[in-house]
Formats: sequence, C-alpha cells, structure tokens
Amino acid sequence: QVQLVESGGGLVQAGGSLRLSCAASGRTFSTYGMGWFRQAPGSEREFVTSISGSSRTTYYADSVKGRFTISRDNAKNTVYLQMNSLKPEDTAVYYCAARNQPYASYQANSYAYWGQGTQVTVSS
Repeated sequence: QVQLVESGGGLVQAGGSLRLSCAASGRTFSTYGMGWFRQAPGSEREFVTSISGSSRTTYYADSVKGRFTISRDNAKNTVYLQMNSLKPEDTAVYYCAARNQPYASYQANSYAYWGQGTQVTVSS
C-alpha cells in the first residue's frame, strides 16, 4: 500500500509560479511510475504529466507543455510539479498518483494510488 500526500497548492496571480510536492510512503519509490492529474469544478479529471521511475521518460499534456515540469527525488520519496506562467484555466485540484509499474503513463485508470489533492487557484 502506498500513501501519497500532496502539498504546495495555493492562490497565485496569473503569470506566477507554484511548486507542488507529493511525498510517498511504501516500498521502493523508484518502482512506481508517478503522475499528476487535475480536476476543475464541473470537469472530469484530466492528465497533466507523468514520470517514469528512473526519470528518463516524461509525458505532458499539450496544455501545460513548456510551462510545467515534473521531477522526482527517489532518495526523498517525493515527486514535484513546478508550474510556471500559470493561467486562470490552470485552476483545479491537483492530484498525485502512483502506478505499480515503473513507467510513465497518461492513463488515469493505470494508477492504483491517489493522494487527497491540493487546490491551485490562479487569479486573473
């Protein structure tokens, strides 16, 4: 069983930056592919980005490519989401997720473990 705890959300003006963190407990962190997803009010949960256990492979949604960066520190059991040039449409609850394979994936149903989410609000 893996427990995921997100932190770092908050309120920021458009054009600003935030860094989200997700701390994981459980077995060897590097064996998990990790992802970030988000859900805005009235919308379905959508893929944001994913990273493989070795950090060699990353995927990004087109809407965040060039603005967001995913990274991980396996020694600290933590995955990060650096968000720059934030836009009001980035406002959502952001969820960290882990899958039982060390590969990145954009498919939400391939992730077995989810955090509780952290709110990100971008004002215009």
